[in-house]
Amino acid sequence: MPPDLNAVRAYLLALQDSICAALEREDGTARFHEDNWKRVEVDQPGLGGGGRSRVMADGAVFEKAGVGFSHVTGASLPPSATANRPELAGRPYDALGVSLVIHPRNPYVPTTHMNVRFFLAGDIWWFGGGFDLTPYYGFDEDAIHWHRTARGACGPELYPRFKKWCDDYFYIKHRSEPRGIGGIFFDDFNEAGFERSFALMCHVGDAFLPAYLPIVQRRQKHAHGSRERDFQLYRRGRYVEFNLVWDRGTHFGLQSGGRTESILMSLPPLVSWRYDWKPEPGTPEARLYEYFLKPRDWAASEV
Repeated sequence: MPPDLNAVRAYLLALQDSICAALEREDGTARFHEDNWKRVEVDQPGLGGGGRSRVMADGAVFEKAGVGFSHVTGASLPPSATANRPELAGRPYDALGVSLVIHPRNPYVPTTHMNVRFFLAGDIWWFGGGFDLTPYYGFDEDAIHWHRTARGACGPELYPRFKKWCDDYFYIKHRSEPRGIGGIFFDDFNEAGFERSFALMCHVGDAFLPAYLPIVQRRQKHAHGSRERDFQLYRRGRYVEFNLVWDRGTHFGLQSGGRTESILMSLPPLVSWRYDWKPEPGTPEARLYEYFLKPRDWAASEV
């Protein structure tokens, strides 16, 4: 079956709608603000397409949540995107996807990221995506639930490969530490034909809310004070560093003439950095580094 661009677009728009509606229900007070935008040709001929960016701010549960849909086209990819794929040079392309980042208010609720996407350039196409979790204060129960839901989304055959890919990708090389406890990540996926590859992407997109919302519901009322808030803001700095220094999606968006506000809506509203700070031994903050920021087979663990 040849790629069905319209079917992928329809699924992604519906996914954005369903996730935004669920997050609004969970928050109970805040609502998403929507921007519809078109990509403007500046110095790159052939740019086209646009998107639908939605941002929720200052909610009772979610301090900031961004859920964006984009469908951009171009006459040719930027050199950074073709360095390892020279066969793509000079080809017109479609790139579309849904991407989200959620920064919760309570430090005991993890930050999370999810993305599902499709790329088409003539007869070359692939899917990509995944979701990962970035806790500030970890809980075994949450990590096990997250990874078991991820395993259910892609199946036991693909899960070990996609989990390792996630652990390797969401690694802050200049800090020599993981961004969080991982999840699943895949790219350039077209191994089983269009229909089955599309189904995989849908399974991943559909699994995000069942993976995340139970954790939010367990932790959103957890008592906390200035100590936990300060640590949350400090760890958000790691999130910013990864997104700006290492994230390929951020780089592609900026280098291909994407909408800057939509690309950078993943950044947290407040963040802090401290010079050469390290947690005191034996504290809950130290436990994040010593126990949770270590690759492990969470899906096979027991509480």
